[in-house]
Amino acid sequence: MIDNSNSDEDLGLLQKIFLVLLSLFLVALLFFFRSGFKANAMLDQLAKNSLEPDIALLNGKPTVFEFYADWCEACKEMAPDMFDAEKLYSNKIDIVLLNVDNSRWLDLIEKYNVNGIPQLTFFNDKGEFKGFSLGVRKYTELNEIFLALINNSELPSYTKLSNSSNLISKNNLKVQNNIRAEGPRYHS
Repeated sequence: MIDNSNSDEDLGLLQKIFLVLLSLFLVALLFFFRSGFKANAMLDQLAKNSLEPDIALLNGKPTVFEFYADWCEACKEMAPDMFDAEKLYSNKIDIVLLNVDNSRWLDLIEKYNVNGIPQLTFFNDKGEFKGFSLGVRKYTELNEIFLALINNSELPSYTKLSNSSNLISKNNLKVQNNIRAEGPRYHS
């Protein structure tokens, strides 16, 4: 006579292990989709809808360059607010996303001294550099900045104004406000 009770217990144990592993996988998957997927999708959407930088600067609208990276948590945090602001002002302002990991944009990264991300770089409707902002900006701040650009008025005080000390060439790296100019991937 064959004892089937042992194989039933083994099958039950294997099923339990499978269910635990499946549960852990689903929890990890839900966590990823809940937090990262939406922000990544928004960054991708903004980047896909971006004009080329030279076209945006010449089309008679104020322009904002956002220097970002897909791996940047601060960029992902700002993505929903930037997405909403872009929708609101899409016919009055151009937003151009420039991925710092794309070597195609190295000349602009150097020209506008991108030392951290997200960095927003602002231009008036004539394509003239007006200033920049480093770090996450909330929707209300983006709204203030965009309205100032559209109305050709002074940028808010939390943005840095255009002057030659804000633009540092790669060959002239120096310490500015105790932040070393080492590129957008540098983190202290």
